[in-house]
Amino acid sequence: MNEQETIFHKIIRKEIQADILYEDELCLAFRDVNPVSPSHILIIPKKTIPSLKEIEAEDKELLGHMLLCCSEIAREQNIADEGYRVVINTGENGCQSVFQLHMHLLGGRKMTWPPG
Repeated sequence: MNEQETIFHKIIRKEIQADILYEDELCLAFRDVNPVSPSHILIIPKKTIPSLKEIEAEDKELLGHMLLCCSEIAREQNIADEGYRVVINTGENGCQSVFQLHMHLLGGRKMTWPPG
């Protein structure tokens, strides 16, 4: 495992089992094993990007694609009409625990504000 390899890379390669809800050539979505809401889905790019701070201009289409996937998955999971939250944790103070960019799609309950 190289220094940029994470558990998410193993999930992408199907070396670790996950409850996959969506997959295409650019990204993969699966249920979080430690959910913080009734619906907690992770959307990860297949391209290695450690965090949001490492994105580049060439990644804008990938990020837009991931957000479109969030919207579609929210509809499929019946949380779109009531509302949901999309979160990207970045760095230590942002509580990022896996250093591969990922979006948390959270729904199924009323979210509080401010978060965290």
